[in-house]
Amino acid sequence: MELAHSLLLNEEALAQITEAKRPVFIFEWLRFLDKVLVAANKTDVKEKQKKLVEQLTGLISSSPGPPTRKLLAKNLAALYSIGDTFTVFQTLDKCNDIIKSKDDTAAYLPTKLAAVACVGAFYEKMGRMLGSAFPETVNNLLKSLKSAESQGRSEILMSLQKVLNGLGGAAASCHRDIYKNARSLLTDRSMAVRCAVAKCLLELQNEAVFMWTAELENVATLCFKALENSNYGVRVAVSKLLGTVMATALIPKQATVMRQNVKRATLEEVLELMATGFLRGGSGFLKSGGEMLKVGGSVNREVRVGVTQAYVVFVTTLGGQWLERNFATFLSHVLDLVSHPRATQTHVEAVYSRRCVSFILRATVGSLLGEKAQIAAAKDICQAIGKQMKAVEAVVNDANSENKAGAADVAASQHVMVCALQELGSLVQSLNATASPLIQEPSIGLLETVTSVLLHPSMAARLAAAWCLRCVAVALPFQLTPFLDRCAERLNNLKTSPEAVSGYSFAMAALLGGVHQCPLGIPHAKGKMVVSIAEDLLRTAAQNSRLSLQRTQAGWLLLGALMTLGPSVVRYHLPKMLLLWRNVFPRSLKELEAEKARGDSFTWQVTLEGRAGALCAMRSFVAHCPELLTEDVIRKLMTPIECAMTMMSHIPSVIKAHGAHLKASAAMVRLRLYDILALLPPKTYEGSFNALLRELVAEFTLTDNSANTTTSLLRSLCHYDDSVLLGSWLQETDHKSIEDQLQPNSASGSGALEHDPSSIYLRIPAGEAVPGPLPLGVSVIDASVALFGVVFPHVSYKHRLQMLDHFAECVKQAKGVRQQAVQLNIFTAVLSALKGLAENKSTLGPEEVRKSALTLVMGALDNPNPILRCAAGEALGRMAQVVGEATFIARMAQYSFDKLKSARDVVSRTGHSLALGCLHRYVGGIGSGQHLKTSVSILLALAQDGTSPEVQTWSLHSLALIVDSSGPMYRGYVEPTLSLVLTLLLTVPPSHTEVHQCLGRCLGAIITTVGPELQGNGATISTIRSSCLVGCAITQDHSDSLVQAAAISCLQQLHMFAPRHVNLSSLVPSLCVHLCSSHLLLRRAAVACLRQLAQREAAEVCEYAMSLAKNAGDKENNGININSFTPGAGSRRDAHSRHQGVNITETGLEGVLFGMLDRETDRKLCSDIHDTLGHMLSSLAVENLSHWLMLCKDVLAASSDMSTAAPLGGGKDEESEKKDEMDDDTMFTTLGEEDKTKPSVAPRWATRVFAADCLCRVIMLCENANKAHFDLALARSARLKNPKNDFLVLHLSDLIRMAFMAATDHSNQLRMAGLQALEDIIKKFASVPEPEFPGHVILEQYQANVGAALRPAFSQDTPSDITAKACQVCSAWIGSGVVSDLNDLRRVHNLLVSSLDKVQAGKGSSSQLYRESATTMEKLAVLKAWAEVYVVAMKIKKEAETKPKRVLKSTEEDEDDFGTVDELPPDSLITLVQPELPSLSRLWLAALKDYALLTLPAEFATQLPPDGGAFYTPETIDTARLHYRNSWAPILHAVALWLNSTGFSASESTEETAAAMPNSQKRGTSIMLNQTPGTPPTTKSLPELNKDRMHLILGVSIQFLCSPRPEEPVEHVTSCLQALHTLLDSPCARIHIAEDQLLGVELLSVLHRLLLTWDPTSVQLLVTGVVQQIVRAAQDYLQEKRNSLNSLIKKKRWMKPY
Repeated sequence: MELAHSLLLNEEALAQITEAKRPVFIFEWLRFLDKVLVAANKTDVKEKQKKLVEQLTGLISSSPGPPTRKLLAKNLAALYSIGDTFTVFQTLDKCNDIIKSKDDTAAYLPTKLAAVACVGAFYEKMGRMLGSAFPETVNNLLKSLKSAESQGRSEILMSLQKVLNGLGGAAASCHRDIYKNARSLLTDRSMAVRCAVAKCLLELQNEAVFMWTAELENVATLCFKALENSNYGVRVAVSKLLGTVMATALIPKQATVMRQNVKRATLEEVLELMATGFLRGGSGFLKSGGEMLKVGGSVNREVRVGVTQAYVVFVTTLGGQWLERNFATFLSHVLDLVSHPRATQTHVEAVYSRRCVSFILRATVGSLLGEKAQIAAAKDICQAIGKQMKAVEAVVNDANSENKAGAADVAASQHVMVCALQELGSLVQSLNATASPLIQEPSIGLLETVTSVLLHPSMAARLAAAWCLRCVAVALPFQLTPFLDRCAERLNNLKTSPEAVSGYSFAMAALLGGVHQCPLGIPHAKGKMVVSIAEDLLRTAAQNSRLSLQRTQAGWLLLGALMTLGPSVVRYHLPKMLLLWRNVFPRSLKELEAEKARGDSFTWQVTLEGRAGALCAMRSFVAHCPELLTEDVIRKLMTPIECAMTMMSHIPSVIKAHGAHLKASAAMVRLRLYDILALLPPKTYEGSFNALLRELVAEFTLTDNSANTTTSLLRSLCHYDDSVLLGSWLQETDHKSIEDQLQPNSASGSGALEHDPSSIYLRIPAGEAVPGPLPLGVSVIDASVALFGVVFPHVSYKHRLQMLDHFAECVKQAKGVRQQAVQLNIFTAVLSALKGLAENKSTLGPEEVRKSALTLVMGALDNPNPILRCAAGEALGRMAQVVGEATFIARMAQYSFDKLKSARDVVSRTGHSLALGCLHRYVGGIGSGQHLKTSVSILLALAQDGTSPEVQTWSLHSLALIVDSSGPMYRGYVEPTLSLVLTLLLTVPPSHTEVHQCLGRCLGAIITTVGPELQGNGATISTIRSSCLVGCAITQDHSDSLVQAAAISCLQQLHMFAPRHVNLSSLVPSLCVHLCSSHLLLRRAAVACLRQLAQREAAEVCEYAMSLAKNAGDKENNGININSFTPGAGSRRDAHSRHQGVNITETGLEGVLFGMLDRETDRKLCSDIHDTLGHMLSSLAVENLSHWLMLCKDVLAASSDMSTAAPLGGGKDEESEKKDEMDDDTMFTTLGEEDKTKPSVAPRWATRVFAADCLCRVIMLCENANKAHFDLALARSARLKNPKNDFLVLHLSDLIRMAFMAATDHSNQLRMAGLQALEDIIKKFASVPEPEFPGHVILEQYQANVGAALRPAFSQDTPSDITAKACQVCSAWIGSGVVSDLNDLRRVHNLLVSSLDKVQAGKGSSSQLYRESATTMEKLAVLKAWAEVYVVAMKIKKEAETKPKRVLKSTEEDEDDFGTVDELPPDSLITLVQPELPSLSRLWLAALKDYALLTLPAEFATQLPPDGGAFYTPETIDTARLHYRNSWAPILHAVALWLNSTGFSASESTEETAAAMPNSQKRGTSIMLNQTPGTPPTTKSLPELNKDRMHLILGVSIQFLCSPRPEEPVEHVTSCLQALHTLLDSPCARIHIAEDQLLGVELLSVLHRLLLTWDPTSVQLLVTGVVQQIVRAAQDYLQEKRNSLNSLIKKKRWMKPY
């Protein structure tokens, strides 16, 4: 390969290598030339130009493959633009002659295509220089376009696009010809041609005015036609064309237009045109707009999905400001779409239209508008909802006047409501706490508007309103409890309205379902309230037949929602629930029989709905409270469940008797039954297997179902890697939510809340915005398939055989479409069963079972439906896995080998090649080793079958599976596989994107197989490595995004194994360009790769990314406009791409990544961006402080006003001409080209939180770097030596300002992050002296900022977690010793005093918004903060006492002079704490007492006080434990200090205590004094009291020190040891510990263990200190004893003589 690296082609070397390797050699030379021409010396190039041109033009006629011709054309054009241009017209004529040639053979085609590519490249590079020759060239291309086959058509159209691009307005004379010729091809059979036409016309519309004036309607109609029967690529390309043309028609974009005085389209006309597409049927009746929309004929789904994307392109092209100004008009238009009768002909169609409209709103409002503008948009949506609701109410109240039209309006209004409410919910949820103005401003009336929809006659609208309320409550958790109360109250008041019962119960269920997203929860009592409401509804259901159905459903829905609150709440209501469940079902078989004969159709409907509801609540219980599922509870649950199973067999006769309308209710019962059984252990119901399996099999084989419903689970049961065959990669695009509608399985993508109301309280599946359960018919089949997989492994072999035979019979019986449906369902069930067997590690069964299964599966490998073939391959692999016998596997493999050798049809070749891949995938390298050679040789042969791209795709995909699973065993086949991959990459037409995707997969698998060997220098390894690099280069340059993504992951693998050989200088810029791709998969791949690169080489990555900004002037950069966005002619070339070109400015790559965080919603992508930024920060922040701090500061300082930035002033002369001509309309023209160098939206709250976290990380990194970061004097002197040095301490004011901005924000998460940053700053900088004012520290000047940042956190409506954090910061600030003036300290001190008053107010005082443990957290945080302050105060006092006294200047009376003394008088801090000590000490002791009780092992749970402790309630005991665990240590230390300082003389008479405490704490005291509550208090003597206190402190300490958990902060250990040390300072305690020797021994053994297990020297020193104290106590005690003994002896001696 090295021989290819020369300026001229090394023809000798080329002649010596084999024929097969020549194309690779030539490609490698062209690659080298491509890099070298740009950098080479002009004179060198000119010297060799003649020879080079000869060599390159010679290659045109050597039949080059697609990648080669692209590079060849690029190099020729570059050569002429760098060297002389004398011979360019000769070369152009040569190419034209080749194009004119009449030779139509396949062998001559590559030469023709190469010539076409060269022509395009010339014009793109040299443009107007070739102007004189262009009419002939264009005619030539258009002529050959008529006779070309599809590859030729695509290539010619791409060249025409380049010609137009290069010539700009100069090509005007040919515009109409090109338009006429290209337009007819927009409906070409080949999808690649359609894409090429769309791109060509997109280029044309930049200059051709007629396209968006006279021809506008025709262009629209053409686009609609092109969307029929389109694939994803065509939809993206055509929607880009349609959206851009419409945007241009509305706001034209060039000066030329203004001169021609064109009539501009109005917004109404443009939207009307788009709407005709959205509501349009199949083609063939394009008469007139009016006729088009007559109802009748179905809407074409592909057209609707395409037009939906076009709407998004249209708005994106016009930009965020345009949307802001025209939002009301746009909203009403989009909502009208979904109320149009054509959009809602059937229920599923209505859901599809809703999904499309929701997509339009989410993609525009969600990403183009800043937070301020989003709030304004939410107001508009509110008004729209209010207006609709008024109209509905008018119709409903006017019910007696039989107006048919009104009823239709109400039916249509439900869909408008759903779209509007869903968007409103999503908006509020994404705004989070920043949305609070929406709620607080009464003029908007958001809550009133949304709650009014809870009374809408349609269930879908009521559910949407409930969902919207849930979103609001999750975003603003302080609203959750008030909402619940309001709904409960309305539900009680409006019990007689069926809509109210249904609507308000939906809302309550939704709110309960949102509780798990609110960390502070809701008060425990709300659970009781819900249960009583639900019970009441169920009890009164029978009283009024008009309401029975709604009340029954509502009651069970609420109980199901209650279960999501988890075991801590449900535990209390379980006995009642079990009773309710038992009563819904008949008690015995006799009763079951008897009820069949009773009842009419209505009572049966209510009964079935009630039972379905009960089963649903059970399922919710089993799913959310697994801890409560004891054997006893399961036994009690089984009674009603078994009854339900028996009832299933009776239902058909009931339906026969009472009418088919009961079918839906019966299906709902079955769905709920399958759901709960799938969650219970199969052993519990094995007695009912026979009956159950009969039901399940009948369900998915469609025995009693005339519809051909198919399950939706097949894709998820097939392997993720098979997405290229299944097309399920569409799940990974930005358009997932609408592309789902076009998938082949039943009702795919038509998920909606009304299909299953219970989903309103369940957790949303990952990646969904709103829960969307599928229609009941599909859900039941899905549930039956899933349960079949759970039960199958537990069934006897005999029954397995019967079922498998039955499946074969079912497939045989069915015909046509029905057969496909039955087969799909059966295969999904079989896959589900095999998966279950593998998970249970059980086998399939004896020979006859295997045989039956094998027959079933093998039959489907030749099925014409690719999804079935894919499923069959997967099933075969799974079978091999569960059977696990070599002979069985050999038999299966041999069968496929024989079939592949003989078969000639595409279907069996694809099916059996996949079978081989799946066998290897599931049996792994070793198990299938002996078949490896045969498999590989067969697949390599199939992959060369150029006649069928489908066979190539499947065989290459299987090959990739084999390479993956064989690992090192594949090493021997690497070379032949690689050479095949390269050959195919160089020859397969680029339009076969699936083949290229599979080639990319193979390449990646080979790189992984060779692995670390790739670093080697041997000849073979060098060849393998260079082949891999060539392969990556070809795939990187492919036009398809998925192929590019595969290339990136290959390069990522290569970089992992052989980092020296991956050229970052070209890779990083290409990754940066992909960051703004419109394809999610490509953005994901680019960020994932950057993440890996940043881990090792962050500095290089940033440097290469910046070089991209510098080279942005070159047009080389793929036409992507990289630096500033210049308004004017070419400015919008990329405006249709997702984010107008990557915009790397002085903030570099990190700035771009921060910007992406505001736009991206994909979880994986965002987490990779966070990681990438994290790696860059760790490597670069300390070296480059100012830059990173500026970045964080810019993000945090983002006031929301940026979204309303003024449009850009005239930049170019062209622009100003335009302005003069237009005067009043200026406002419109510049709108499309807002100043794109500014971010389009101000950073959103989540990004700001991330920036605040980054700030904390920067501080931490600096701490580990250099002392000078935290020393002003050092930093200044270092700065003088070298001005480039940068230190954190020099940015202190910025740090404080950022922390302040964050701590006082709207968003609660940001406030937390800000307070954390503030605490870090205080801790790190507290002791940094101010060099200019000796005796002062630098933080002193910021005390006002700190006070101001803390104050809002103590206001009444602040959530507990923020107040708790703020207490922490307060204690850090007061204890840091920064402030030396008492009056200044008082500001912060008063905040703590006010909190202490709150603590003393007891439990029940404040109105409860959150769970009781939130109050626990807040109170303990306050006590902990006071404890920390007290500990510091005592330390200062002690130090002052040990120092020699200094004479103060002033006498004691002269208080005013205190300020002039340099340091705090020794007891000043203690004077702040002293007044509070009496109440503090009491509260501290109570908290310790609670902690001691809560740390008791579980078996002593019965000894805990039944009604909680001083600061916790028994219901929230689990969460309370955590809060106690965080705060006990400082409190313990403080109590020890207090006891020591008072010398244990502080007694408190119980009367005083009881008087000082409010009621709620009286019981706390009685516990504290070890009495049972209720007995009259007996006052304890002081010694007894002290003994209790001693035991408490020692008990807590020993319990903790016995086994401190490794994750326990070291501060807890030190606090505990210091507390013991302090305690033993007092003689009283020493006597106690010496008297009770057991205590001393116990303590010593614990300390010994601690000494051995904890390393820090600080801990070990403290341990020895405490040991010293204990020994001293023992010595003193002995001495005391000796002394008293001696005195006794003396006494006796003295008395003896008498």
